[in-house]
Amino acid sequence: MQHSQTHLRTRPIGAGHLRAFEAVARHLNFRAAAEEMALTQSAVSRQIQSLEEEVGVPLFLRHTRAVELTSAGAQLLLAVQQSLPRIDGAVRQIRASAGRKSVALTTFASFASMWLIPRMEAFQRDNPEIDIRIDASDSAVDLDVADVDLALRYGPADSMPAGAVRLFGETLMPVASPWLLKSSPAIRKPEDIAGFTLIEAGDAHRTHLEWLTWRRWFDAAGLTRVQPRRWLYFNYAYQMVQAALAGQGVVLARSPLIAESLSNGDLVEVLPASQRVDSPLAYWMLVAPRSAARPEIAAFCDWLRLQAAATRETIGDGPDPDTVDNID
Repeated sequence: MQHSQTHLRTRPIGAGHLRAFEAVARHLNFRAAAEEMALTQSAVSRQIQSLEEEVGVPLFLRHTRAVELTSAGAQLLLAVQQSLPRIDGAVRQIRASAGRKSVALTTFASFASMWLIPRMEAFQRDNPEIDIRIDASDSAVDLDVADVDLALRYGPADSMPAGAVRLFGETLMPVASPWLLKSSPAIRKPEDIAGFTLIEAGDAHRTHLEWLTWRRWFDAAGLTRVQPRRWLYFNYAYQMVQAALAGQGVVLARSPLIAESLSNGDLVEVLPASQRVDSPLAYWMLVAPRSAARPEIAAFCDWLRLQAAATRETIGDGPDPDTVDNID
């Protein structure tokens, strides 16, 4: 028996019980893990016991009404949490390549809502055989392991990895609903804006988005002591623009995200173009290395470049000197 146990603990462990382990570790409850996996509680318990026998040490401390991870269990959980998503992603990739063509991309919610989605109909019309999956999240993902083909990101050039393709930059401009302006005192100079409710990102001063704040705009205009009548804060750029469209205040907006609203008259620039300020941030395309060779990914990237070129022309965006090689 001792020889059998020693042999068991020196060979690579079987992977079959790792999902049960991860579920129990996540819930810290055998019953909840069993319900999630559509197994009996005793079946899950047997899988954990078998895994502990293979590893050679306890992975959980069993209490009367709960369980907790041992230090060995916590160490194994870290590896399992990193490995299982990669395995699942690889399987999904294999299944996708054997079935319909698809493009999976990740980008932040405001960019998806305000720039990407309004343009998607044209791509879908010209490429009806390609399915699109958009993960709109503000959390950056690792393209080497995530189940996505490309990412559209926002930030300064020095924060982007090698191979990132610059789509376009931006300027910041004060804009408002024409209906708000018709019922309010005229805005003729920068200090007049202080008489309005100003719309801003609530967390901008704690992140790299401080470049987008009204305080920076006022400082650039030489108005370091000006304070607005009222502030209105939101989490996302599309919420800020929606509030401006509803006539709730003036927003310092990013030119690529409001180009359509300006062109159709839903928003108007409240001061001359000389009052715009440049942003050091830009919009970028990153392609997962394993996906780059697929024809549908190439087609989608080509389409993105064309859309980006049109946006650059609309907003008057020229190439940055340090990224000129990444502009089509």
